Amino acid sequence: MSLSPDELRELAKFVLLTRPDEIGCDDWLGYAPGYAELVASRQPVPEPLQKAAEHLDLCPECAEEFRALLEALKEDGVS
Repeated sequence: MSLSPDELRELAKFVLLTRPDEIGCDDWLGYAPGYAELVASRQPVPEPLQKAAEHLDLCPECAEEFRALLEALKEDGVS
């Protein structure tokens, strides 16, 4: 497998941003419904759910799922 210089820079960025207390995608899915409801209703996000927000900053796939979840909540009138 060969990576371009841009891909290597992106990979290095994520390695440097990774922290030992981060959650993974599977854990994020457990937080997603509650976190999305708080965000959609513009309520403060408690400390335990901050990890969900931090994960979205690093994971484009989960961020895309989160946007879809927020859109579904808006369609259901949660906001």
